[in-house]
Amino acid sequence: MHDDVDAGTRLLELLATGASAAELAALDVDPHARDLAVRISGAFDVQRRREQQLAALVDTAGELASMSDPSVVLDAIVRRARALMGTDVAYLTLYDHERGDTFMRATAGSVSAQFQVVRLAFGAGLGGLVAQSHKPYWTADYFADARFRHTHSIDGAVGDEGLVAICGTPLIVKDEFVGVLFASNRTPRPFTHDEVALLGSLAALAAVTIVQVRAVEESSRTLAALSEATERVSQYAAGIERAAAAHDRFADIVLEGGGVDDLTASLTRLLGGWALLLDVDGAPRSVAGEDPPTGQALDDLTARAAAGIDGGRLSRLGDDWAIGIAASGEPLGSLVIGDVSPMDDSDERTVERAAVVTALVLLGERNRAEARQQQRTDIVAGLVSGHGDLGLLLPAARSLGLDLHEPTSLLVVLGPESAPARSLVLGVSAALGGSGLVGEVDGHVVALVPGSEPGSAAADLAQRLLRNQTVTVGAAGPVHESTHTVAADLAAGLAAAHTEALRTAEALVALGRRGDGAAAADLGFAGLIVGTQPEVTAYVHSILGPLDDYDNARGTDLVGTLEAYFLAGASPRHAATRLHVHTNTVAQRLERITRLVGDGWQSPERALELQLALRLRHLVAAS
Repeated sequence: MHDDVDAGTRLLELLATGASAAELAALDVDPHARDLAVRISGAFDVQRRREQQLAALVDTAGELASMSDPSVVLDAIVRRARALMGTDVAYLTLYDHERGDTFMRATAGSVSAQFQVVRLAFGAGLGGLVAQSHKPYWTADYFADARFRHTHSIDGAVGDEGLVAICGTPLIVKDEFVGVLFASNRTPRPFTHDEVALLGSLAALAAVTIVQVRAVEESSRTLAALSEATERVSQYAAGIERAAAAHDRFADIVLEGGGVDDLTASLTRLLGGWALLLDVDGAPRSVAGEDPPTGQALDDLTARAAAGIDGGRLSRLGDDWAIGIAASGEPLGSLVIGDVSPMDDSDERTVERAAVVTALVLLGERNRAEARQQQRTDIVAGLVSGHGDLGLLLPAARSLGLDLHEPTSLLVVLGPESAPARSLVLGVSAALGGSGLVGEVDGHVVALVPGSEPGSAAADLAQRLLRNQTVTVGAAGPVHESTHTVAADLAAGLAAAHTEALRTAEALVALGRRGDGAAAADLGFAGLIVGTQPEVTAYVHSILGPLDDYDNARGTDLVGTLEAYFLAGASPRHAATRLHVHTNTVAQRLERITRLVGDGWQSPERALELQLALRLRHLVAAS
């Protein structure tokens, strides 16, 4: 018995000093104990390799946050950027606090010594513009791009490297700018929005490493506790391996541009059971795993999660678990898991880290969505203001699916006064199904949609949005760019259409037609007041056309009879006197008028329209 204890002690001592598997295998001890020690040593080796990888990420995050040299981790990032982006060169610059510029720190694929030591002042070159604005920029042909301030030193270095197409995105850690990550080609190449987003995800690696600091510390504490017992060693090793796998998977998801569905699916693969991501309103955003709750069970769980979540820590909800997801104090939702076996500390930390990474992904998605919508708003505002540069705005609109060479209707959407314009913009975009461009202009929502029937487009949009909220839609147009249209005419037409559509929407509200949609021409004589360019002749024809056509075809004078009738105070007898005909003749003509314009033409509203058309007919004839 004493010999067994000594052998066991010796095995533990060797494990504690990091003995190799060969050294353990050479001991003359119980085979089962020796085999178990060899397995534990192997687990140590695997864990050491995992720690080296995780430590590299932690070092990267720490160095970036403290503005120190990013070391070999930055080289790994640019190599990954070059491989994932499929470019000739990738490189990274860091911000120099003392000099107020950025300097080249890491490159992959670079061959120019001049390029590898270049410095970029804020606002100079593409990289300087990214550093100054904290926004991504990209160009298919750097030297031909006038958006950037070209300098001799920067252009010389770029030319020496032979770069043509460049994409740069800012590197941000906790809202603090630390540098720029680039991917570039030696031949012209347009970068897609997905590629720009992918490069942005790679830049987010620095933030992800900070999330993993606690994991490395917890892994170290777990390893220190392995000396307590052989069984405990196995348990901790398994837990550490799960945590390391979680870190690896979460980091890969962010690097590969994955979304919340990938995160919840990974969590269920790690822990089993099901995972449910709820948004701030308690609605399911992502579901993974087997047999997640539905119906009333889901409603009950949502209510319990809202009441039982304790900040950013994992909380027990009966047999389930929940954790809040937030960023900078702003709640973004909650993560709920269930049908899992009893979780140890490592499992709980894995869920907490999953919540942190989920917050990062949600913020990234929201920022990208807001950036895309801001781009659309800028384009719409530039087009309808009449002051935008159409040479830039029209190609940008075409790249987003709106070609102003084709007839385009302009819609103005007025929602409830309490409704935020941003949420109405999102609602209109969803209702249009991605057709056209939607933006916010002067506090109201404007949509530019393909089509030559603005009134129909307005009515259809109002009807679609009626399911969620009451909106009023005014329309104008169509406008379009033709070979005979100069830029000034198109700009003026868009500005006029915007004014007319806004007046039409306000007129609909004033007429008690909230929740409706129409163009000025659809409002009858009210449209003559609303429209910026009233179509008087078209209006007169729409009212009196059937009578004019009848008179022209048969040589009669129904229009004159109608006018005499109204001038005579709607008296057939007095009208007959005016016309020097018998009263029965007037009565017969009035019956003919009724058949042509329809019953009810003598009602106050119809009579007003007819009399207005008769007056305008004289004005048109005299002009």
